[in-house]
Amino acid sequence: MPLTSTHWGAYKIATSDGRVTGLTPFAEDRDPSPIGSSLVELLDHPTRIRRPAVRRGWLDNGPGPADGARGDEPFVEIGWDEAERLVAAELERVRATHGNSAIYAGSYGWASAGRFHHAQSQIHRFLNCIGGYTGSRDTYSYAAAEVIVPHVLGSFTKLLPQHTSWANIASDCEMFVAFGGLALGNGQMGNGGTGCHVQREGFAAAVAAGVEFVNISPRELDLEAPAKPRTIQLRPNSDTALMLALCQTLRAEGLVDDGFLARYTAGYDIFGAYLDGKTDGIRKDAAWASGLTGVTTDVILDLARTMASKRTIVSISWSLTRQQYGEQPFWAAISLAAMLGRIGTPGGGIGFGYAIANYVGNNVGHVPYAALPQGRNSVADFIPVARVSDMLLNPGAVFDYNGGRYSYPDVRLVYWAGGNPFHHHQDLNRLQQAWQRPDTVILHDWCWNATAKRADIVLPCTTMLERTDIGMTPRDPYVIAMAKSMEPCGEARDDYDILSGIARAMGCEEQFCEGRSGEEWVRHLWDQSRRRAASSGVDLPSYEDLVAAEYHRNDTPPDEPVLFSAFRADPEANPLATPSGRIELFSERVASFDYADCHGHATWNEPDEWLGNATAAHPLHLLGKQPRNKLHSQLDPGAHSSRAKVGGHEAVEINPQDAAQRGISDGDIVRISNDRGACLGGAVITPEVMPGVVMMSTGAWFDPCPETGLCRHGNPNILTPDIGTSPLSQGPAAHSCLVEVTRCEDDNPPHDAFKPPDFTSPE
Repeated sequence: MPLTSTHWGAYKIATSDGRVTGLTPFAEDRDPSPIGSSLVELLDHPTRIRRPAVRRGWLDNGPGPADGARGDEPFVEIGWDEAERLVAAELERVRATHGNSAIYAGSYGWASAGRFHHAQSQIHRFLNCIGGYTGSRDTYSYAAAEVIVPHVLGSFTKLLPQHTSWANIASDCEMFVAFGGLALGNGQMGNGGTGCHVQREGFAAAVAAGVEFVNISPRELDLEAPAKPRTIQLRPNSDTALMLALCQTLRAEGLVDDGFLARYTAGYDIFGAYLDGKTDGIRKDAAWASGLTGVTTDVILDLARTMASKRTIVSISWSLTRQQYGEQPFWAAISLAAMLGRIGTPGGGIGFGYAIANYVGNNVGHVPYAALPQGRNSVADFIPVARVSDMLLNPGAVFDYNGGRYSYPDVRLVYWAGGNPFHHHQDLNRLQQAWQRPDTVILHDWCWNATAKRADIVLPCTTMLERTDIGMTPRDPYVIAMAKSMEPCGEARDDYDILSGIARAMGCEEQFCEGRSGEEWVRHLWDQSRRRAASSGVDLPSYEDLVAAEYHRNDTPPDEPVLFSAFRADPEANPLATPSGRIELFSERVASFDYADCHGHATWNEPDEWLGNATAAHPLHLLGKQPRNKLHSQLDPGAHSSRAKVGGHEAVEINPQDAAQRGISDGDIVRISNDRGACLGGAVITPEVMPGVVMMSTGAWFDPCPETGLCRHGNPNILTPDIGTSPLSQGPAAHSCLVEVTRCEDDNPPHDAFKPPDFTSPE
């Protein structure tokens, strides 16, 4: 049976009569994910987009603001020739009338695990061929960290594959303190594809070796078996206060590594003055933090002392960036690790995102594979990634970002290929309002999700089972020859073929295609990768041999990295890419920006919404979490995701105490609401969630009731605030807000999330 690679792992493909009948986990994957198997039942599902389609009002009246029609009107199916003509003409109109900055490329890049059929690369390359586009910076995953950590450590994303390996943790670490938990289910995905899942195995080896794990989270299950972790439950969004108190305790009790601070850091005296209350009159001690976090003073003191006495790793989840002031917990965690003096040592230091993605802590030798060249974007305009609604609602408005002041462009055309903003964006009611403002929304997708239903021109694309590609990432030793196992559903085309046709209509086919078919591009990228690998001493097979063997494992010597070991060994010869070359506990550069809520060092800022200021109307803190049964919203209609729903709605975890106060029983359909909106969910009563907190997975396809706006399926982002984390990064402050939960009187209100839009005949 042939192989393919997905975000959830590699699978053997069973076929019959030209159709895929099943996916079996790759034999070399020791911890396979069950998620990918749901793809089979969705290949010919009612949600599948089969032909190009145009919104009725746009087809009849031409481009312009939709005034509520996007998401409300039926579609007309058309042929590919007409679709290419319409898209090309609209792109030309917008360019000629408003300039290329009026085109927003909204791709988020999660469309494919293959190296060539990567939607974000494809759409960026195409738009660069016609003069460029307004793009975005950073990611919804960890935008705040992407901006703040380089000021402190000189880099962020480059550090992720350099993390201290699980093998090193097992051999040398004594204590692993996990702020935000260590949800191993999140490690089942890899954004470039995965051959073998290693996070659970690495974690289990560390547990077996006697590493003590401490889970700091409102939820006990944020750190799983086989560990029996010590759990410290704290109020959501108060991690920074706890970290600062740990820092102050180390300082007050003489447990700080003064030698490390003197040689490897800058600005400790200024940060220390803040901890002692000399700058604001507030001593950041354990008693102060106890009042904010709900963690007792004794527990805080004991934790600080224990961390100082052991080889400790301070680990922080990416999720902690996705809150108001999400920069601060990362800066505070780095400061805490620096004061402990273990950074750069085996079994100690700092970690960002262990168990979040399959590659963090994976000891794989790096191979510099080739990627599709995107060309040069001639448009200077950009937005921070989560400021989509702000951009569409406020063209010309000024915004701050990382020390600069910029203006939102006047975007008239949104071209989205890969990703689903009506899943991951915040305050979806506000996004719906903003989504009506452009003249035109063009979308590539393979299923009728909420974004597709709110587009003007919808172009059906293939899945990874309907095309040829190569799954290869520097973060995984396996290279997978991704076999085309069936013909595309309906009239679906590869993103490359879609864009080739539009490029032909716009006179830039040669520039975009360079004379290559899709399969010729796949071979070309492999040949380039072979040459790059050879220069690094890695031998890769020929394309023919790879296809014949179906996969290749790189037997490069495994890395056992220790993050910042070279810097620790010789900071003068291996300085960090910061102004001082050191770890900047105080950053002169950040301080010079003069932001009221992001100072020159880690700081406690009280959030606008948290249990510290909860109201009678909204007394509970809702935390959104990554789903264990899908990646973001992908494959939500599938059986694996559906089995985790309660009464057809996304599950809501609620403490027994809070449930009893509201007359809620296990399995009840409940309404979660605040002033921004409301959604339904299925109650799961569990003591694993602390009182005052409810938790709900993201990923349910957005399905607002036309009359009330209530999301009947259970997307919590209808509730979350659409604000930037701070002026520094403007990252998403998603997954965190105050709500009320009440029992729904209707036993099980139905949803239409998986129902395709209505269609009308061409006139």
